Amino acid sequence: MMTSGETLVRNDWTRDEISILFDLPFDELMWRAQSTHRQFHSHGEVQLCTLLSIKTGGCAEDCGYCSQSASADTGLKASKLMEVQAVLQSAAEAKDNGSKRFCMGAAWRNPKNRDMPAIIEMIKGVRQMGMETCMTLGMLTKNQAAQLAEAGLDYYNHNIDTSPENYANITSTRTFEDRINTLDEVRNAGINVCSGGIVGMGEARSDRVGFVHALATLERHPESVPVNALVPVKGTVLGDMLADTPLAKIDEIEFVRTVAVARITMPLSMVRLSAGRESMNDATQALCFMAGANSIFTGDKLLTTGNAGENADAALFAKLGLKPMESEEPMRQKSGCGGGCASAPVLEAAE
Repeated sequence: MMTSGETLVRNDWTRDEISILFDLPFDELMWRAQSTHRQFHSHGEVQLCTLLSIKTGGCAEDCGYCSQSASADTGLKASKLMEVQAVLQSAAEAKDNGSKRFCMGAAWRNPKNRDMPAIIEMIKGVRQMGMETCMTLGMLTKNQAAQLAEAGLDYYNHNIDTSPENYANITSTRTFEDRINTLDEVRNAGINVCSGGIVGMGEARSDRVGFVHALATLERHPESVPVNALVPVKGTVLGDMLADTPLAKIDEIEFVRTVAVARITMPLSMVRLSAGRESMNDATQALCFMAGANSIFTGDKLLTTGNAGENADAALFAKLGLKPMESEEPMRQKSGCGGGCASAPVLEAAE
């Protein structure tokens, strides 16, 4: 437990230790999170990413939060995979708006082999623009992961969503182990991992502890950890369930605590303030940045839900004195040296 002296970046966190972090007085938790952040990251810089839905709706999974599930009654019409040129045009616009990473998401349980050639063209085309690439396509086979790696994919996103114990309450069409297996395939193929989850789905704090614990005890921490606040959508299981119980929405301070604990337990990872940001006021977002969030999705839309937009983000950055990130991510600088490296930097912890 980080109580005095020095603490190595570690992968052996216990749930009790993570629970103690959640329980800290808020000012102490924020101090530790910001101290950790400044030890490993350039302060005042936030990574700008753009997310595009390249295939929307009709997903065979029954995730209770997702408007793109075929079982959801949201009125969302399923679309086919976008044409490669249309995707590349969107990527060029994102680059012009300052994004360094272009993320592409398809509403699939898993990609079909017939879709892989187009996916590979998209990856190669975006990389030729000088942008980092990220894909989220559902579960992958070993061969598909290898194809993505050969195409030069920088990151693969596959969120674990919630704690292992709460997972069956969120979806019944796959298991928590299915998620971990795909992360293993991605990692074994040599692709950087982007994996986080969603809070505010009616879960208990113990589930938020379990969610962070599952990521912080991976053999190598994810390079990117998105922390999403549920955006309840009418017609989804969770959207309908939570519509009549507004108190189930996660408290802003509890959300910030989750960001802070993720930063402390995964010091080298980029912690992304993701979905739900459009409903947060400036003060809440500022607290998240103070807690160690240093990546956001910019633009007007995240897959099928709204987002703050470039103008609002520029105004917020100006107000807070933040700037788009220019330095390289710590885990990319330490290629091949994950959270458990013996040579990892150390943090002077609080007395």
